[in-house]
Amino acid sequence: MTKKPDGTWDKSQLPSRHVTEGPARAPHRSYYYAMGLGTREIAQPFVGVASCWNEAAPCNTALMRQAHAASQGVKAAGGTPREFCTITVTDGIAMGHEGMRSSLVSRDVIADSVELTMRGHGYDALVGVAGCDKSLPGMMMAMLRLNVPSVFLYGGSILPGRFQGRDITVMDVFEGVGAHAAGTMDAKTLCELEQHACPSDGACGGQFTANTMACVSEAIGLALPLSSALPAPYLDRDQYAVASGEAVMRLIEQNIRPRDICTRKAFENAAVVVAATGGSTNGALHLPAMAHECGIEFTLKDVAEIAARTPYIADLKPGGRYVAKDMGEAGGVPMLLRTLLDAGLLHGDCMTVTGKTLAENLADVVWRDDQDVIRPVSNPLSPTGGVVGLWGSLAPDGGIVKVAGLKHQVHRGPARVFDGEAACFEAVSNRDYKEGDVLVIRYEGPKGGPGMREMLSTTAAIYGQGVENIALITDGRFSGATRGLCIGHVGPEAAVGGPIALVKDGDIISIDATKGTIDLEVDPIELENRRRHWEPRRHDYNSGAIWKFAQLVGPAYLGAVTHPGAAEETHVYADI
Repeated sequence: MTKKPDGTWDKSQLPSRHVTEGPARAPHRSYYYAMGLGTREIAQPFVGVASCWNEAAPCNTALMRQAHAASQGVKAAGGTPREFCTITVTDGIAMGHEGMRSSLVSRDVIADSVELTMRGHGYDALVGVAGCDKSLPGMMMAMLRLNVPSVFLYGGSILPGRFQGRDITVMDVFEGVGAHAAGTMDAKTLCELEQHACPSDGACGGQFTANTMACVSEAIGLALPLSSALPAPYLDRDQYAVASGEAVMRLIEQNIRPRDICTRKAFENAAVVVAATGGSTNGALHLPAMAHECGIEFTLKDVAEIAARTPYIADLKPGGRYVAKDMGEAGGVPMLLRTLLDAGLLHGDCMTVTGKTLAENLADVVWRDDQDVIRPVSNPLSPTGGVVGLWGSLAPDGGIVKVAGLKHQVHRGPARVFDGEAACFEAVSNRDYKEGDVLVIRYEGPKGGPGMREMLSTTAAIYGQGVENIALITDGRFSGATRGLCIGHVGPEAAVGGPIALVKDGDIISIDATKGTIDLEVDPIELENRRRHWEPRRHDYNSGAIWKFAQLVGPAYLGAVTHPGAAEETHVYADI
């Protein structure tokens, strides 16, 4: 126990004792007096309240408000909040140009910067507020790495746009670019579309990466139940922020830490939710990276195996009909979890940040017949999950594809090879491809890109042109908003001499997402001959943050991580 009978705190086991306790820390305390704290506040636990607020994109602009509300909750529960911000690279704006190389790198920078701020100032606990594709996993990675009592809070989704009588998201604008190139949408309509797609604060509204990882945060137990449901502009969200601040203080008192919550079973629960919601393939990148932070091996193969036995039951865009706001109104993640738990698909005994188990949190959740966003397990959209892992001669380490709502799941055709996304996007924009082709975009992996870019601009352009009889393959990533037969994370990547580096135009590639296979139909002797003549390809990032990432990053199927993780720890920050 860290709380004394008189209500004061015993900080002898808390990290902040190193900056607040004893005569030697008088200089340190003088800084806190300068910021308006008194002796009582300095004697309380220090709680880092980290947000990814910035004006880069609407997914981040509501985060400061919610961080302030979380601080109110910390104060009300007897703690001393210390707010700080970290970066975000927003994929929607980074997409389709060199800026996208910064995206996955930012996940590490977010985790690293939160870690360093917490370590440097001796904070005892963490409330993390995030709202974008890489900031959600980055913030949760920091929590697992530090292992101090922590609560995660999603900043909320954007409201759906309305255009020509229907709900739209930014995905419709990306696909509108393709329709414009195909001559089926004029410039005036595209201009009107872009002006109506994003009407508020909040993250992209479909079951893209941000909302996928928001669902994960509840399923894995790091976020309060229903905290991801309300859209970002709704001021009622602030109640969840206050409650998150109060909850982290209870976790300090009970000494419940992130690694007590995020067990192997909890990661399995998270993967079930990714599959059941038709979530982003990036879930198979971020879950292994999060598991790495707490010494659990959880790979692309684990995600794929769980998806293969999980029904797809949430009818969400891009494969389905509804947006995140609709799911929140239908009962949100708790409704989804209760449905899956009752079917025996979740581990109900996992601890959560409420101090209760997952099953205990869901005890009062009742199925609602007045909604059809979430289907009963007995009547799924598909009997297996919305994402599928693929293995074969082209991808010995695996690849992944989102099949939610996808009819075209089997394909065999000639390769059309591009060294980098830009060349492929140019060909697609010019309609310089044939139906039946397999477009191969390589040297876009974690190491070779560097940075493992997403390819939404290219995939959306194809979809907007109305072409379905085609496949795309990359050692990079596809956006959570991607739809179509688009296989990402192909490994080993081209930069390390994986089979994708040896493909030539005209080679036949066969894909079967129903069986989980992806093969290059080239004689092994011919492939070995190509391998002998293959040489590594240089890129232009030879200094700076992206260069550092390229030197350190590991393979995608293990999460594209850049450090040894908990398996090599000799100390944990929480116990300094």
